[in-house]
Amino acid sequence: MRIRRTALAAAGLGLALVLAACGQNVAAPAAPAQSQAPAGGIKVGVILPETESSARWEGFDKPLLEQAMQAEGLDADIQNALGDEQKFSTLADSMLASGVKVLVIASISSESGSAVAAKAKAQGIPTIDYDRLNLGGSSDYYVSFDNEKVGQLQGEGLVQGLDAAGKTNAQVIEIEGAPTDNNATLFYNGQQRALAPKYQAGQYTLVGSQKIEDWDNQIGGTTFEQILTGNGGQVDGVVAANDGLAGAIITVLGKYSLNGKVVVTGQDATPDGLQAILRGDQYMTVYKPIKQEAEGAAKLAAALAKGDTAAADALATASVADSKGNREVKSVLLEPQLITRDNVKKVIDDGQVKGSEICVAETTAACQELGISAS
Repeated sequence: MRIRRTALAAAGLGLALVLAACGQNVAAPAAPAQSQAPAGGIKVGVILPETESSARWEGFDKPLLEQAMQAEGLDADIQNALGDEQKFSTLADSMLASGVKVLVIASISSESGSAVAAKAKAQGIPTIDYDRLNLGGSSDYYVSFDNEKVGQLQGEGLVQGLDAAGKTNAQVIEIEGAPTDNNATLFYNGQQRALAPKYQAGQYTLVGSQKIEDWDNQIGGTTFEQILTGNGGQVDGVVAANDGLAGAIITVLGKYSLNGKVVVTGQDATPDGLQAILRGDQYMTVYKPIKQEAEGAAKLAAALAKGDTAAADALATASVADSKGNREVKSVLLEPQLITRDNVKKVIDDGQVKGSEICVAETTAACQELGISAS
């Protein structure tokens, strides 16, 4: 069964077309080719989830995983399931049949990820959950960022932006990630550390909060517009769970001449998200140095491929609770960072995004002011 679903029927065709053009993070290849690693290394399989909701998987994770796996002497087969759970399963079957020694999976849903991990375990192949923990699964290790901290930074960023804008008694709309993605739940939990006290004290009013199936940007923009118009076009702040959803929301805000007047959060520090911050349409994003995540996964995979669980355990010094599986999963958890206009340069200096990707006509003046070179 394909996981991609039809956008809400209530979406107007015009809006759907606008969001299709503008709501994505940066176009990603429609059909990623299999990566080629130097022959002779230990074979490792890596499955990424999709390309449509975020530019990160093909733009950031894939090349960084290729580099990190090669540095560890691994022959990595890196493929993308393109949002299709059946394809995800088929890719896993093919990799297991090809003799991979470790399987690294960033799953579409906990159900499909857990099913793949179970197949691997039955064949004695260790599995690493990458970026997303599969609830109820059996993967041996988990590599990600502290995802509740990611959400906390989003909540704190919204508060910071509303304070800076002098917004009191703020009306807030929350557009969250997929209900099937455990990370989306963790992001929400972290956001509420900062926002729940504001709601409870009556300082903020929660107009509406909605999870978005498949992290679908079009559905996110349509859902946001429905909540916005249902509130008489009034909103002061929007929690957008990632930069792709933020982009779709900003498109809707522009339709009502509200872009730049509403505090919008994000996540992933994508080129589109950083451009939006420099334009003043988005207040913040969360920067997750994916190079660190890719290197952590590669080091774990290298240790497990050699059967060195002691070395793997030495790397996975944290643990995360799998509430569905009633177990603790050994984890490598990395630290996210809050990015606003003042420190956008950090992402460029780290090499995750090029200055040429964000210093475009609309942002040239901001780049010059912040010392960001377009070269």
